[in-house]
Amino acid sequence: MSLLTIILNILLPPLAVFLKHGLSTAFLINLILTLIFWLPGVIHAFIVNQ
Repeated sequence: MSLLTIILNILLPPLAVFLKHGLSTAFLINLILTLIFWLPGVIHAFIVNQ
């Protein structure tokens, strides 16, 4: 995982997932988790972008 990916996972989790997977269910799940509360979106982004 690159430094840019780590920074995006923390600051903008949906963008990090989108750049790796495009418009997929992983992106939509991450977007919903980030909108509900930021931390679950960050955790999901790290799991998906491993």
